[in-house]
Amino acid sequence: MELRDKYFPVLKHLSDHIVIVSLLALAVIALWQLQACSYSFTGASISPAVKSISVSYLPNNSLLVQPTLSRKLTEAIRDKFTSQSNLSLVGSNGDLNIEGEITGYTTEPVAITGEQTAALQRLKITVNIRFTNKLDPKQDFETSFSRFQDYNSLRRLSEVEESLIDLINEELAQDIFNKAVVNW
Repeated sequence: MELRDKYFPVLKHLSDHIVIVSLLALAVIALWQLQACSYSFTGASISPAVKSISVSYLPNNSLLVQPTLSRKLTEAIRDKFTSQSNLSLVGSNGDLNIEGEITGYTTEPVAITGEQTAALQRLKITVNIRFTNKLDPKQDFETSFSRFQDYNSLRRLSEVEESLIDLINEELAQDIFNKAVVNW
């Protein structure tokens, strides 16, 4: 038996309480500090002061116009920001704002066989994006983003177009999200 326990049993219980209270105080301070920080499991670094985002409709200004592309790309970007952040989507004047236009929608051969025919075709989408942050204008940018998907040239574009557009839009939305709020 320890000397402290033998002569001062009250101190043992008192020291246990001090340890528990100290740990609770540290936990409260740690939670308070985390509340002041911005963090996310998606890697986003968004200030707690930023509450909303607006994503304007992206018109298709490319030479080849695919009828559903503007709507689908705009929705993909909106979905990316609302699903991977706590931002509220607003119609206009968000703390963060994305606008732009589709500037390219092209197909081209990429793998030429020995018989001078294309084994693969490439669908490429290019979009110009203007991002503004009302609370931190140093983060504003205007950038062109491009993504592509290859497909077998034995298939017609109309057979694979919708699925390729969905894949490319997801990649473009992720690129725009990363550039806007993931400071890597």
